[in-house]
Amino acid sequence: MIVDCHTHINCPSSEIDATEHREATRKVDACFVLAVGRDNGLEASRELSVHTAKHPQLVGFATLNPVRDRVDLDSVKAATRDIGLKGLVLYCSGGRFHPTDSRAMKLYEAAAHLNLPIFFHNASTYNSDSILQYAQPFLLDEVARQFASLKIIIGGMGLPFLPQTICMLAKHENVYADLSISPYKRWEVYNTVITAHEAGIMDKLLFGSGYPICKPDTCIEALLGFNMLLADTNLPSVPREEIRNVVERDTIALLGIE
Repeated sequence: MIVDCHTHINCPSSEIDATEHREATRKVDACFVLAVGRDNGLEASRELSVHTAKHPQLVGFATLNPVRDRVDLDSVKAATRDIGLKGLVLYCSGGRFHPTDSRAMKLYEAAAHLNLPIFFHNASTYNSDSILQYAQPFLLDEVARQFASLKIIIGGMGLPFLPQTICMLAKHENVYADLSISPYKRWEVYNTVITAHEAGIMDKLLFGSGYPICKPDTCIEALLGFNMLLADTNLPSVPREEIRNVVERDTIALLGIE
């Protein structure tokens, strides 16, 4: 079972249509498709739900901005479960809201009640209007403590705040991280994977491509060939089986997605 936990159909850096997305992800068994709200998350989520309803291998994640959208239980259910979407993706940095804003905390309460995993998409290309402070993974510590059953995914390993992500994964049972990599940033990939291995939290990593930034098969090839990066060096390696387990992890079952 290979699940790509991080893809987009339309994202700020590239307008990718649904046909291109399906072709690029056809080698994985399932993939999460994260809505990109920009100005209207509700509309983006509804459009996404129409597409995912046609393709059962696609798992749609709605997007909301708690400082702009309604976050009561009925409203969150209407924006997710009622239209066939299985989780939430939040853009704290780009949406300019603190992860523990009082309205955000109400959103988490509703998500926990509905058993909706939340993907925090803060490790992306930042524009001048985004608030970098709100992208720090340690800010999710209060969320994970208050809502212990809530499944949390830290997108992109929380880069550039990797040590904070490692700490969160080691500390909280239901906090995971999306290992979406750029195969062309070899030193970054090496440091990310070896740090996770040495911290003993490889079982908390979920495979993701970040499509359209990268294609799933390219990322899989780079990860499975990880130790080849170390040829003719004395750098420590990671057992291939640990890396394969990340790639083949059944993320859908792990997160309790129906």
